[in-house]
Amino acid sequence: MTESAPRKTPLYDEHVRLGAKMVPFAGWLMPVQYTSIVEEHQAVRNNVGIFDISHMGQFVVDGAGAREWLNTMLTNNIDKLDTRMGQYTFLLNERGGIIDDLIAYRIEDQKFLLVVNAARTDEDFAWLQKHLKEGRSPDRPRGGLETAAPCKLKNRSSNFGGGAIQGPRIPELFHNLFGKAVEIPLRNHIVDLTVHGMSVSVARTGYTGEDGIEVFFRATDAVKFWNAALEKGKPFSIKPCGLGARDTLRLEMCYPLNGSDLSPERNPLEAGLGFFVDLTKPNFIGRDVLLKTKENGPRERLLPFRMKEKGPPPRPHYAVFQNGEHIGEVTSGTLSPSLSWGVGMAYVSAAHAKMGAEIDIEIRGQKFPATIEKKPLYRKPAL
Repeated sequence: MTESAPRKTPLYDEHVRLGAKMVPFAGWLMPVQYTSIVEEHQAVRNNVGIFDISHMGQFVVDGAGAREWLNTMLTNNIDKLDTRMGQYTFLLNERGGIIDDLIAYRIEDQKFLLVVNAARTDEDFAWLQKHLKEGRSPDRPRGGLETAAPCKLKNRSSNFGGGAIQGPRIPELFHNLFGKAVEIPLRNHIVDLTVHGMSVSVARTGYTGEDGIEVFFRATDAVKFWNAALEKGKPFSIKPCGLGARDTLRLEMCYPLNGSDLSPERNPLEAGLGFFVDLTKPNFIGRDVLLKTKENGPRERLLPFRMKEKGPPPRPHYAVFQNGEHIGEVTSGTLSPSLSWGVGMAYVSAAHAKMGAEIDIEIRGQKFPATIEKKPLYRKPAL
């Protein structure tokens, strides 16, 4: 069976026009870089950069039972969200493994927007749809997961796109784009605004460690919004940025990447993300496994590390050693543009997972020294 051709976002032609190097990613053709990864990385750290996130999935859950049902499907507590707020959360399988990490926004009292990873969009939707149908069934064997009142699940991904604009100059760019009188949303909030006649939703979350906004718009408005943002961002040295800079930026902050650091074989507690799991909720898929993990402690933990010598950067699947003993595996690695050192994250056996511990990363048959570090690896210099 042949694989289907990669999909293109509504901004594909703009990326090509701007000279981007396009690569297959999560079933899509996406820009990996326009000029250089380092240049785009530094633009976000020092000024502002814009990323195409139209490949990400967007679902809407709506109806009288939406809040209650979502709380049985996601690890974080939806009840803690006021209207127009968002939270980071996980969709788990019955083994507690991570199907996806996502952002859930409460856009109305009983209406939610879920922004999910591109590679998982179809799988997530099928999983949610299956459990929504089962939740309505009167003969469902596990009584705790029934939906008290009906809700609807809609996949709007093909009709909507998105752009993430990140960097310390985002407040200035926001007012240049939306108007001086328009207030930028608070952190983890989402608002509906109009810009150049387009209706958009603007959230303030981010994946780079810098201030930033994510703007969701109709796919038919994608090119118009993208070019408006680039034009209005010129005074602030805006640069279009690709997947390469996204990866170096998020890795410096120790933000996990689904498919690399997160997978259906790993649970959020092993990944060090228990803050986004509310075990006081009476029932959600995977809860029992997470309770046992909390009680017994994870066998392995996801930890950041930094190389001690200049040399080849660490990469996924490289082996981790301590005193000659194989203790783990690298899941993400790169040369950090901000730190000028090789950095990464690795699952390491809990017995060896100690802050400051010296380890070795095996790169092409040779061991290179590294140390286990605190999160985040990059901290903004004090002014």
